[in-house]
Amino acid sequence: MELPELSFDKRGLITVVVQQYDTLEVLMVAWMDAEALSRTMGSGRAWYWSRSRQVYWMKGETSGHVQEVKEIRYDCDADTLLLLVDQVGVACHTGARTCFFRSLYPVAEREAPTAVPDGDNIPLS
Repeated sequence: MELPELSFDKRGLITVVVQQYDTLEVLMVAWMDAEALSRTMGSGRAWYWSRSRQVYWMKGETSGHVQEVKEIRYDCDADTLLLLVDQVGVACHTGARTCFFRSLYPVAEREAPTAVPDGDNIPLS
């Protein structure tokens, strides 16, 4: 299988957003290099590069909370991957289902705009 020309950063890494394939819940963000991507595609399980430990790690290797990869997409700039996975157990090292369990700006506390203006710069209120 031929891979598209992906844009890895100067460290050879690419950002990976991980989503539950059926609910589209965002689970986590991690990093891959070409080898981690190859391991992922070869095994069907999510492999990442740990920037802090400088090692490859398969999600769930020790915890059993594996990510079975359903699809890998990439964005329009080819600098971010989207892994659609079936998450077994929790995704976050804290024990939470997702790493995104905290809110900085609750949408419920503001009124949604009644009309969406034209253009790329859409005001939030």
